[in-house]
Amino acid sequence: MRVVGVLACVLLVCGCSAARQIGEGFGDAATQPLVDLNVRREQIPTVLLQAQANPYDRRNLNQCTTIRAEVLRLDEALGPDRDEPPRPDAPTLNEQAQDALAEAALDAIRDATTDFIPYRSWVRRLSGAQARSRAVQDAVEAGRLRRAYLKGLGMRANCAPPASPAWFRPTGASRR
Repeated sequence: MRVVGVLACVLLVCGCSAARQIGEGFGDAATQPLVDLNVRREQIPTVLLQAQANPYDRRNLNQCTTIRAEVLRLDEALGPDRDEPPRPDAPTLNEQAQDALAEAALDAIRDATTDFIPYRSWVRRLSGAQARSRAVQDAVEAGRLRRAYLKGLGMRANCAPPASPAWFRPTGASRR
């Protein structure tokens, strides 16, 4: 019942954009119990597994182009870095509010689908879902660490962004 109320409010306040967002995320929210039971598992991108294995690996990173390519691979897996300027097509305040309401509705759906699992935290531990969640978070953290390290190498090599932080301006000719 709570879910229906939240959905009705979101649709009345936001309209089509939020409804589309809820429709796209409904499947993931509704199948959250499968994640809790460790039946459906989130795949960790290869680039994050490599970063986890050796975040300070310097092999083949002697040119700006190779550093740039590795940073772009990590950006694809992690999303934009914190130093990136906002995109010109960044969402307006109204769109941000719609996104927040849609996310609240999806959270309500997720909560409703997991409320029926008794002792959910124990189920997550025993099924291995909790350990898997920690493994995913560890891989994301290693990827962020690797991206920061690569950007430091890029600065040292006088590379232009994205092989270095967005604010960095190479002096003279950078090493390609």
